[in-house]
Order: sequence, then C-alpha cells, then structure tokens
Amino acid sequence: MLLKTLQYLFKRDLEKLKGEMTAYQQEENIWKVDKNITNSAGNLCLHLVGNLNTYLGTHLGNTGYIRQRDLEFSLKNIPRTTLVKQVEDTISMIHHTLNQLTEADLEKEYPIIVFKNKMETGLFLTHLTTHLTYHLGQINYHRRLLDSTRIV
Repeated sequence: MLLKTLQYLFKRDLEKLKGEMTAYQQEENIWKVDKNITNSAGNLCLHLVGNLNTYLGTHLGNTGYIRQRDLEFSLKNIPRTTLVKQVEDTISMIHHTLNQLTEADLEKEYPIIVFKNKMETGLFLTHLTTHLTYHLGQINYHRRLLDSTRIV
C-alpha cells in the first residue's frame, strides 16, 4: 500500500514541478531572486532532482548517480527544456526504482544514515515526498510573485 502511495505522490508532484517550470511567462524569471528570496526556482528544481536521484537513484536503485550538491545552488540559466528533461528522467528513475522494491523493503533500515539516527526506508521515502512538496510550494509562490506582469 505504501509503495503505491509513494509512487503516486512522487509522480504527481514531479509532474507539478514540470508544470511550474513551463508556466513561467518569461524563461529568465526561473532564475530570478529578489530581496529575501535567495533561491531561484531553477536552483530549487536542480536541488530536487539532485536530492531524489541521490536518495532514491543511488542508494536504492543503484543508478550510479553522483551528486554535486553545491552546483544545485550555484548553476544559473540552465535552459527550461533541460530542467524539464531532468525532471522527466527523475520521474522515470523513481518509477523504475520503486517498482523494484517490496512493502517488506520499506520496513528495512535505509542503507545510509542521512540525519542523526537510522530510520526505516518507508519513513525516509515519506520524508522525501514532503521535502519535494515543500520546495514545490516555494517554486509556485516564486513564480506567482516574481513572474507576474507588473503594471506601474
């Protein structure tokens, strides 16, 4: 049951992430920051792709993905089409990885310690869905706040 739920949530919210990236009226606004908004939508998108490819792809799917976390926040002006392709590839990777797992696998200890304590795989994957949703909300707000057409 939890596997189906995770599959649904990851796909739903990554599809929403694609939608957010394509909804920007001006592509350059994906990379805009302003005042206390220090992370652009583009950098948050790269962060989510890196995060999921690391914790699902590398550690559960054996994809060989090597994360370069600092680049998730320092790269700029990656074309929208590239960001969308990375999200699509992440959706495929998650689908493939979760299809290899069983409900019993979710009760096992996650292969590495991410926070201070060991935790079950199912709990950590649930955490990853909430992390995705948290940043998806930031991206949505970023788009609506900084991409709006302002009439002076």
